Amino acid sequence: MHNDHNFYMKQAYELAKSSYDAGGCPIGAVITDNEGNVLGQGHNMLVQEGNPIIHGEMSAMRNAGRMATRRDTVMYTTLSPCMMCAGTIIQFKIPLVVVGDTVNSAGNVDFLRERGVEVIVLDNPDCIELVQKFRDEKPELWLEDWGGE
Repeated sequence: MHNDHNFYMKQAYELAKSSYDAGGCPIGAVITDNEGNVLGQGHNMLVQEGNPIIHGEMSAMRNAGRMATRRDTVMYTTLSPCMMCAGTIIQFKIPLVVVGDTVNSAGNVDFLRERGVEVIVLDNPDCIELVQKFRDEKPELWLEDWGGE
């Protein structure tokens, strides 16, 4: 058991990197309970599954499976959540989200905070660098993943 945000962000980053290495979008996520047990993890599956709604956070949620409640969990995500993922976080009342990168996309940090979610922004250099590299190399895939311009 671990309660170090950087420890879990490193795991999320490794998932993002594996997606990037497979030609996909480099966004990874890990869900833990409050004791630090990993409940689910995953990465963006737009390219791998041809599925536009399986973002990193959604992949981790799917991997975690059914739970009576998610009110005692933490979501670690390498990139600030899009509106779809932020809405899912709100829907399932995940109380804490730790974000690796708000530089490449501010996402919906304010939206989450306005709805009572605690958001910790790490702005992890590895997460920032990987997404910037991806955006430079594949701008069309970046736009597709984020729903166009």
